[in-house]
Amino acid sequence: MTRWLVTGAGGMLGRDLTAVLGGAPGAEPTAATRADLDVTDAAAADAAVAAHDVVVNTAAWTDVDGAETDEAAATRVNGTGPRRLAEACARHGVPLLHVSTDYVFPGDATEPYAEDAPTAPVNAYGRGKLAGERAVLELLPGRGYVVRTGWLYGAHGRNFVTTVLGLAARRETVDVVDDQRGQPTWTRALAVRLRELGEASLAGRAPAGVYHGTASGETTWFGLARAAFALHGLDPERVRPATSEQFVRPARRPSYSVLGHDRWAAAGLGPMPGWHDGLTAAVPALTAALAAARADR
Repeated sequence: MTRWLVTGAGGMLGRDLTAVLGGAPGAEPTAATRADLDVTDAAAADAAVAAHDVVVNTAAWTDVDGAETDEAAATRVNGTGPRRLAEACARHGVPLLHVSTDYVFPGDATEPYAEDAPTAPVNAYGRGKLAGERAVLELLPGRGYVVRTGWLYGAHGRNFVTTVLGLAARRETVDVVDDQRGQPTWTRALAVRLRELGEASLAGRAPAGVYHGTASGETTWFGLARAAFALHGLDPERVRPATSEQFVRPARRPSYSVLGHDRWAAAGLGPMPGWHDGLTAAVPALTAALAAARADR
């Protein structure tokens, strides 16, 4: 049996990853929620890692705007936490898959960011996540994997897709930003890819380093909202385009968050499926999540 440690297991991605591993032959996942494991605690991280064969860190401070007002606290989770896990993995000879973000890039490109493209975060959240990346790559040059993702949605947490569909029940029209581009990524699809990468690592097939874990293709938030409406039997014309200036937020968002996927070939894997295919596959889970949320109100 392969013993997997999933940190941040109570989150949207962590819950999907635990479920994916639970259904994989030969995998024995340990789901460590924030209450179970403080990843910034060196002793706790060491004790948790010692009993496992591979670690996947999905623990994160995900409040982008909150990070802008309390960067030190956000960086403890997103920067110091991965460092503590990497230190423990180095001591015990365990590979670490660390989930990072497209926000490490400035968002001013016109073509997909390669895995080795220069980083230059435009907000506190991105700076903290970049610190975590650097710690993993520095401390685990042969066993450290940084998997950047972005625009995540899923059935087990707050996200853009379920939010916009919830608004559809209360508003005739919904205004959505149409000047930011990215790759909407279903958390379950990313969970499958993390399992595949972990297996490839243990088999010696995957070089350590940076990989981009986002769906193929690209769209805008407006395009994503229209697709979500259509797939749920709603009129997509109810979604209206807006600009970022109409929705000013404390943290600046990159306008272009499209990532390249060339490095998967080195691990014997192809790019992840297209974003629309992922959204289509996610419809049953998202519909169930929306129904449960309405029942709780």
